Amino acid sequence: MLFYSVFKRLIGKEIVIELKNDLALRGTLHSVDQYLNFKLTNVSVVDEERFPHMISVKSCFIRGSVVRYVQLPAGELDADVLQDSTRTEVAKEQASK
Repeated sequence: MLFYSVFKRLIGKEIVIELKNDLALRGTLHSVDQYLNFKLTNVSVVDEERFPHMISVKSCFIRGSVVRYVQLPAGELDADVLQDSTRTEVAKEQASK
């Protein structure tokens, strides 16, 4: 749930998602769910020469299992907050054992 909450904060921001088939899409994050499925609007293809059939796509749903990388906007993610959240989540898991 840690990454889900990080991505929920980025709704409305422009991100780049690289898929396992090397397709990279740039778009505005419209929604994300707990399975890290993404919905993008205002989509553009990063490498239009390699994927010309994707140029006409303006919005898309991306299944979380096909995502390789997500490039976040610079300055949008506070590393200290992420580290604190990670420590808190690990502590919760250890306490429940």
